[in-house]
Amino acid sequence: MVASEATPFAKTGGLADVLGALPAALQERGERVAVVIPAYRENRYPQPTREAYRDLFIPIGTGYRVDILETTDHDVTYYFVRCPALYDRDGIYGAAGIDFPDNHLRFAVLSLAALGVARHLFPADLLHLHDWQAALAPVYLREYFRGDPTFRRVKSLLTIHNLGYQGIFGPKVASELGLDPRWITPEQPGFPGDVNFLKAGIAWSDAISTVSKGYAREIQTPEYGFGLDRFLRKHGPIMGIVNGVDYTQWSPEHDPHIARNYSATDLSGKRACKRAILAEYGLPHDNLDRPLAAIVSRFASQKGFDILADAAPRLLQEDLDLVVLGSGDPVYEKMFHALARAYPDQVGVQVGYDDPLSHRIEAGGDIFLMPSQYEPCGLNQIYSLKYGTVPVVRATGGLDDTIDKDTGFKFRDYSGDALLESVRLALKAFQNKEQWARRMKRCMEKDFSWNASAGEYVELYRRLAPG
Repeated sequence: MVASEATPFAKTGGLADVLGALPAALQERGERVAVVIPAYRENRYPQPTREAYRDLFIPIGTGYRVDILETTDHDVTYYFVRCPALYDRDGIYGAAGIDFPDNHLRFAVLSLAALGVARHLFPADLLHLHDWQAALAPVYLREYFRGDPTFRRVKSLLTIHNLGYQGIFGPKVASELGLDPRWITPEQPGFPGDVNFLKAGIAWSDAISTVSKGYAREIQTPEYGFGLDRFLRKHGPIMGIVNGVDYTQWSPEHDPHIARNYSATDLSGKRACKRAILAEYGLPHDNLDRPLAAIVSRFASQKGFDILADAAPRLLQEDLDLVVLGSGDPVYEKMFHALARAYPDQVGVQVGYDDPLSHRIEAGGDIFLMPSQYEPCGLNQIYSLKYGTVPVVRATGGLDDTIDKDTGFKFRDYSGDALLESVRLALKAFQNKEQWARRMKRCMEKDFSWNASAGEYVELYRRLAPG
């Protein structure tokens, strides 16, 4: 597998969680798996690394010489591409909200270095590539190593985690990346004149997948295709495999971060968790019987915060509290801070990323809000199910696939009115404590562990690389 991040080493979002959990689940099924990511300055290494290969030459740009470090985590081999000129800096993709201008080189080098790992250290039957940052690997595989017997039978699978991020760069980068200008056509790596990493990966990979069945359908439509819907239909079929979650990390029965553990058979601890999160956010303790809505998210328009802004004045006239954790677009950071000032006894906000706090929010909340414009898979709604925190979601992508009428509340129209109506239905249901407790238990009994998802990946691998 090749990706830009993986837990526990480097993380900015859900992609890292997938690369931290899926390989281990595959390993448990008897697969032999290695993962290649960059050696960023901020990487954390729970286990010591060793130098596995020195001075691998990468013949693009001005030429780079990289070293490959190696360690293991959950019996999975992880390789790290050490290239200080490209990766030894603050931030993974950029700094101060601005992408690094040489990201095209940084992730092209990752793709070529991963092929070097497969050639010298870890002979593979299949390259499983994740998102645009790894998407040039099949291009280089076919064009640079066409006659190499090491790769004669190697197949490639590209998984799209979010089509909204494609890695689009101007035409001048083609020569830096060692791409033949003849490939820059409407049917190949770019839109006219541009180099599009993800489009290149779609064109050259042997198979394409994405992270839910609903999202696989949606990205082939103009509404959600980000300009690639026709291209995706041409290069389909697209397999949708919903992401799993790691219940060793996300379960209220043994979560070390929460005030009191609880389970589907004994929900009493959830009230203690709610009391604790109200106190942590400085909301009045006499709100304990009032429904508590929660948001843990990157602050972006994709996440539906424009329609939440529209609904918020009416939403906060309802009998509920709201706790929020996240960061991102300054517009939405300011919006949430303004709500906290306007409704100090109802709204608590913390801007930033705090993993233990996200666990405490999941445990303490009654309702979890995810009004996303689009959501390839989503993980927080699955975490919420396990913690008995009933999701209110927009019926899109993985949200639609994972939430049903027995476990949560869904709305389809992308509007503040539709969101508000769905929340009101949840608040009405909350008033019947016995029925709500039964709903919570149904949520907690759902199984979205990696075991099932890993099985689907193995089936796909076998079709691509039999034997």
